[in-house]
Amino acid sequence: MFSIIIPTFNNINYLKLCLKSIEKNSKYSHEIIIHINEGSDGTFSFLKDQNFLYTYSKKNEGVCFAFNEAVKKANKKYIVLAHDDMYFCPGWDVAFEKEVKNSKNNLYLISGTMIEANSGHLQLNCGVEFSNFNEKKLLTEFNNIDYYDFQGTTWCPQLIHKETWEKVGGLSEEFNPGIGSDPDLNMKLWMFGVRVFKGLSDCRVYHFGSITLRKKKNFKRNRGSDIFLKKWGISIDFFLKYYLNGNYFKNNKIFTNEYLGPLNEPNKNLFFYINLIICKINLFYLNFFKS
Repeated sequence: MFSIIIPTFNNINYLKLCLKSIEKNSKYSHEIIIHINEGSDGTFSFLKDQNFLYTYSKKNEGVCFAFNEAVKKANKKYIVLAHDDMYFCPGWDVAFEKEVKNSKNNLYLISGTMIEANSGHLQLNCGVEFSNFNEKKLLTEFNNIDYYDFQGTTWCPQLIHKETWEKVGGLSEEFNPGIGSDPDLNMKLWMFGVRVFKGLSDCRVYHFGSITLRKKKNFKRNRGSDIFLKKWGISIDFFLKYYLNGNYFKNNKIFTNEYLGPLNEPNKNLFFYINLIICKINLFYLNFFKS
């Protein structure tokens, strides 16, 4: 059915749990391809012994490089981008399959709904670490929270047709190790003509929340918002608000607008132009004072 792409950087316990959830909670058979960044915690040996498809880099090259490398091995028409600290809940692939089946063409980016202990789209505390994860509670309660299909798709898991992925060039590696790469992919798809950016309520994953960033205190982060502004001339927030009509953060939670169909061109009203001018001022400041 799908080629599931999972980058991993020395998170073997989370990776094993993620793979277990896919095997346990999927209706269909899927191809799994993992990119190993370093793998010194036993990940390399584990995947080799289990006969998983994988790509490998000796040091951490970031998720953009990892996704791009692993997708090259994909044999399915549909790509699912995921992270190693996600647990896939029952029904996730049924929801994706139904959406693909009803699509008129390949011009879409579809995402799932993230459940987190204290953030995400939905809040349900089933543990914030591998050691205190309550799988039984999650499987009992994950479907009890009402939600809706929503507009905007800037978080994994994301489903995209492989042909569309290749035409826009995958993820942009100037965003390595990865911050800002999701909205950048959305922007590239927008420029390519995609207008369906849809999050599915019935495709649910539990997300432990940026385990790599939390575990590795010296992990070098990129300034994704600055890179995006320099590249596109607008901010990520501006793009999400006026183009995707999509996600925004408030009090550490993700808020969304209900999905109403394919997007139209932005409503270029007075507030659009005021905020566009603010973007240009910030870009000028970035180029001349922060470079």
